[in-house]
Amino acid sequence: MPGKRKKPPPRRRAASAIRVRPTGGTGYELVFPASVRQRAEDMEEVRSMLAAGEIEIAVDELRWLLEGCRHLLEAHKLLGDIAFAAGDFELARAHFGSAFQLGADAMAGRPPDATLPHARPANRAFHEAGKGLVESLLKLRRLETAQRVARQLCALDPADPLGVQQSLKAGGCR
Repeated sequence: MPGKRKKPPPRRRAASAIRVRPTGGTGYELVFPASVRQRAEDMEEVRSMLAAGEIEIAVDELRWLLEGCRHLLEAHKLLGDIAFAAGDFELARAHFGSAFQLGADAMAGRPPDATLPHARPANRAFHEAGKGLVESLLKLRRLETAQRVARQLCALDPADPLGVQQSLKAGGCR
């Protein structure tokens, strides 16, 4: 009919996005796209560089990897670790925040009681980035945001295996 608009098709998540799969009960684990899995060997090299103290080379490699694959959650987490260790808490917040958001986006639309347990290897970098984000926010005195992120993180793993609640207390939050 003229003048009548068609409904746009429902929005679908891009095939290259991080997804989740159920693991039983209310638990989920992150499922990374092929573009992330294809860079596993490169990430192993980066870990070796970091272990050898080759920080600048590792940073260059991580940036290069992210140019080709923005869903490389662990690369953001490692860049956050490096920035935090250097005392650049704003940059650390940005990288940890990117990693945390990638995982949080994957959980969007799940039931409120859905969990993303740290015990699952695929979920660990997400949780470590979340804790790094909380600690960066505390260093920047963004207490309300740190509390909000901590609540979200602890809702995804109520066991709080990384001690996020303890970090909040140490950072001056109740």
